[in-house]
Formats: sequence, structure tokens, C-alpha cells
Amino acid sequence: MTESPDPRPRPEANSQRRPDVGSVSAERVTTPVGDSSIVTLVDGLGPAIVVLPSYGRDGGLDYDDFAVRAAEQGWRVLRPQPRGVLGSVGPMEGVTFRDLADDVAGVIGALADGPTVLVGHAFGNLLSRMVATEHSDLIKAVAIVASQSREVPERIAQAPFIVGDPTRPTTERLAVLQEAFFAPGHDARVWLDGWYPQTLAMQRAAVEGVPLKQYWRCGSVPLLEVIPDHDAFKPKKYWGEMRTDFGDRVSTTVVAGAGHALFPEQPEAAAEAVLSWARNFR
Repeated sequence: MTESPDPRPRPEANSQRRPDVGSVSAERVTTPVGDSSIVTLVDGLGPAIVVLPSYGRDGGLDYDDFAVRAAEQGWRVLRPQPRGVLGSVGPMEGVTFRDLADDVAGVIGALADGPTVLVGHAFGNLLSRMVATEHSDLIKAVAIVASQSREVPERIAQAPFIVGDPTRPTTERLAVLQEAFFAPGHDARVWLDGWYPQTLAMQRAAVEGVPLKQYWRCGSVPLLEVIPDHDAFKPKKYWGEMRTDFGDRVSTTVVAGAGHALFPEQPEAAAEAVLSWARNFR
């Protein structure tokens, strides 16, 4: 297990963001997939690396910094947007988790030149596992970023559905964001926006409709686990879970000074953790 140095103090969660990034500069490609039409943000040229965002959020601003860094290292970064987000459309009710995996697989088949590396952040790690299970021929390796442990306090488990509900008081949402998603001293207000309640509800229903054991093993590909050291969804006593479950398939990196949100908190360290490992699968 490797650990990155902690660059704190950090007065704002995104104070280390590069000034030259922005999802507005990414190419937007629309791919028909069954009954859906999936918009993908595309940056760079080279072998594909696919980024799947967290619960109820888009794959834009949170990952812009990562996309630019990856593109500079010779990757083609694909960020397929969930249904209901940034122009992606498709049925929003009666959707299975396999349907969502098929959306991602359709994008990979259309835009990637062969099998890819997946990067799944928070909820995106669950979707990455399903994609690798159902479409193993498309996946080289998976980075599991800020995954939840088996046991999480109920107030933490419910956090996405509180902060992702814009009808709740801002003070309540901000308090939950700070406790569940951000390390101490980081400004959680950067995540008050960027939530898509209809997409969140659709994703939640899809996850709850299939047993975790059906896709938890993430196929048989190599895995990277990235653990933010202040992740309320994975207390330190659970940091060895994936190694216990999957043995030598797993490499583990701890990013210091970050919570579950990670990418807006420690953009440089998050990118380095993933990209230094991903080089093995170019």
C-alpha cells in the first residue's frame, strides 16, 4: 500500500485545480445505445481510459483536471454521461443496472480502439464492476476509486440522497456534504451544485434491483483501489477489504487529505494515483 504526501493546508477544495481545464473544451460525441443516446466528453488521443462519475452527478467539472492530465500523458479520455445528464437521454424508469452497464459498453465499443481501462469513482466503481462483469472483453483493468466498505453508518449511507435533493435546506445539505464527502478544512460548498435528482433516483433503483454479489468481483481483471484517507464511506479498519477479497489482483494507494469527493479536493494526487498505475495497461 502506497500513500501520497498530504499537501494541506488547503483552504478551498479545488484550490489546486489547473487553470487550463474545462469540460467546455472537450469534444462532445453522441452515441446511440439501444433506447438511449449517450453523450461522451472526449479529450486527447491514444488508448482509451473511461471515467464513470459518482452518484447523481455528471462527469464534467469534477473530472476536468484529471482528463487534461491524462490526455497530456497520451490517453484518450472518455467520460460517458449518465442518462439525464449533459444531453444523455434514455428511459429513466424501469432501468436495470445491466442497462446502465450496456450504455457504457456501447460507448466503449463505438469510441475506443480496443479494450480500455475503467476509472469508477464512488457510485462509478459499482458501475465499473458491472461493466467488467457483463462486458469483460472490453476491459483491461479497473481503478476502484473511493469505494464504500461493507459496513457504513446509516447517516453516511443516506448522504447522497440528502445532498442530492435540492428541496432540502442548504444548511442541512452542506452539513452532510462536509461530514460525508470532504476532508476537514475543505470547502464542501463546491458540491452543492452539480446534482441531478432524476438521474440519482434512476441509479439508486437500478443498484437496488440486483444483488451486489453478482458483480462485486469485477470480472477477473487487475484492480487498483484508491482510498481517500478521510473517506467516511470507508473507515480505516476496512482498508484491507479488497485485498482480502481479491488478493494479488489488487494494488492499493491511499491519497492523503481527501474525503469521498476526492477529485475536487486533491486533483493532482488523484490523477497521479490512477495514471501511474494505468501506464501498465497502455
